[in-house]
Amino acid sequence: MLAVLVPQLLMTAAGIVLLAIGSDSYRIFFGVAVLAFCTTAVTGYILVSIFVGKGASLARLQNDFFSSASHELRTPITAINLLLEPLATGKLAGEERQQVATLLSREVARLDHLLVRTLDLSRMQSGRHAFAMLPVRVDELVAEAIAAFDVATLGRPTKIGLDLAPDLSVRGDRETLVRAVANLLHNAWKYTGDDKQIRVVARPYVRKVQISVIDNGIGIDPAERHELFDGFVRGKAAVDSRIPGVGLGLAIVRTIVRAHKGKIEVESAPGHGSVFRVILPRAQPLELATGGLPPAVPA
Repeated sequence: MLAVLVPQLLMTAAGIVLLAIGSDSYRIFFGVAVLAFCTTAVTGYILVSIFVGKGASLARLQNDFFSSASHELRTPITAINLLLEPLATGKLAGEERQQVATLLSREVARLDHLLVRTLDLSRMQSGRHAFAMLPVRVDELVAEAIAAFDVATLGRPTKIGLDLAPDLSVRGDRETLVRAVANLLHNAWKYTGDDKQIRVVARPYVRKVQISVIDNGIGIDPAERHELFDGFVRGKAAVDSRIPGVGLGLAIVRTIVRAHKGKIEVESAPGHGSVFRVILPRAQPLELATGGLPPAVPA
């Protein structure tokens, strides 16, 4: 950097001196030319540095993503290989064979779930997923998300507290927004103890709508928040507590929210629960009256 900038600064200084002492058109022209050249060179250097830096950052993110994905895929594949070995020998009794078959089925389902979620995230991030931008009532959106959440937590049903302002509607894709809220609910459920207190609060927020999912769980260390929404990233408390998961849920939520030109915020402290706030564009009265906009608007 110094090897490039120092000569440019010296030439700039020379150009300024020529303009300052120049009394004829030749020196003035030469000074202006030197300054223009130096300005162009420095600007080009800065722009190239920015683009190269962004390219390196993107490559690093891609490498981290594929490294994490490979690690998560390796776990069920290794388990499947270990389970297939005793089956191949034919030495298992009937009951043992049934147990191994059950474990194999579970690991295959886990692998399939991981691949589907990874592909969904990749498709959304690359802009290849079409979002149908239509008015969606917030109360209906939350009700569908809770229904999906209830299906995922049949073993330990949990009542969700609701505090929804009336007559709220957002502009967005119903299916993916339901998925985003359901993911936040499921995360809140996973990372709380036996006394699960989970609430959904929806309020108008200037010209937008704020939907908050609040829990009394283990909380998140402030140092981990900047990478919380990256794919395959999990907090230390979650790992230490041996809570199952691969760290894709929040990455998918952020991708969905960004595709809707919204934002997601988190407020949390270790041992004091978490609040995830999703802020989305509010549906305009004209959209509500006409039934919305044409579907299938790409992200």
